[in-house]
Amino acid sequence: MIRTLAVTHKGEVLTGLPLQSIRVENYAWIWADFVMPTPEETLLLDNYFHFHHLAIEDCMHLLQLPKLDYYQDVQFFVLHALNAETLDAEEVDLFLNKNFLVSYHHQEKSEMDEAWEQVQSEIHSRKGWSGGPMAAAYRIMDKLVDKYFPSLYGIEDELADLESRGSSESVEELMSQVFDVRGRLLKLRRTIVPMRDLMYRIVNSQHVQSNGEERIYFGDIYDHLLKLTDMIEADREMTADLRDSYISLNSNRMNSIMKTLTVITTVFMPLTLIAGIYGMNFRVMPELDWKYGYFVILLLMLVLGGGMFRWFRRSGWFK
Repeated sequence: MIRTLAVTHKGEVLTGLPLQSIRVENYAWIWADFVMPTPEETLLLDNYFHFHHLAIEDCMHLLQLPKLDYYQDVQFFVLHALNAETLDAEEVDLFLNKNFLVSYHHQEKSEMDEAWEQVQSEIHSRKGWSGGPMAAAYRIMDKLVDKYFPSLYGIEDELADLESRGSSESVEELMSQVFDVRGRLLKLRRTIVPMRDLMYRIVNSQHVQSNGEERIYFGDIYDHLLKLTDMIEADREMTADLRDSYISLNSNRMNSIMKTLTVITTVFMPLTLIAGIYGMNFRVMPELDWKYGYFVILLLMLVLGGGMFRWFRRSGWFK
């Protein structure tokens, strides 16, 4: 599907025009949005817009890293949207010229719909920032970056919950969840850091067709990406701290178990020795002829075991 937005020289907005019927020079600027395009629609990138074949190849072969390329009077952007469910990156490509903006993406994106509606609304109301194709490109980038925050906030809430459940669940389950969170943070990092580097290049490049005011807005997106990367690094450090805490907790639990088993074994060692001695089958064992020998040995074992237990307890072995 291809949807079009054409802005006349009088500031009127026309939508839904067939792309082939639009002559760019007759309008102030146009925006053509390729949404899940068919192969026939993709051919228009070459047949209608005459974009460079390398840029078209980048659109066809997913997934490219975020980047900015220059082809004569056209700037080509590769951006990454974020799938909120899988945290996988999804490519959004932009072709930018002073007269048009072409967006190309293989998935339907709510961010693109929001940017589309916002651009129309601002042009109709004559409010907000209006600057042609570059303004629309800013809106797209801003919406894409804004969608990064909810996923990262969700991970931070999960980490806070993991920290509070440290004493109520098994260490194995907690460690599994921590490594799962670290894996998702790594996915986010692979998306956000390249976008941060791209935005830094946009803000500082002299080739990008933007004025000073527009650079301020792109700088705001760059600040958001810096905040996101700082949050990711802080969360990764927190997962490392949680991992170390769980390992220490597990070690303490194992030490406690080993201490308990050691006490039990130590108490039963002399009792086992006594039982072993009197369990031997020698004929000459005077104690076997004692009338009350059985009860005496049981009492001795009871006193010896109880005395050792009390001594271990006074020594702090059960704390």
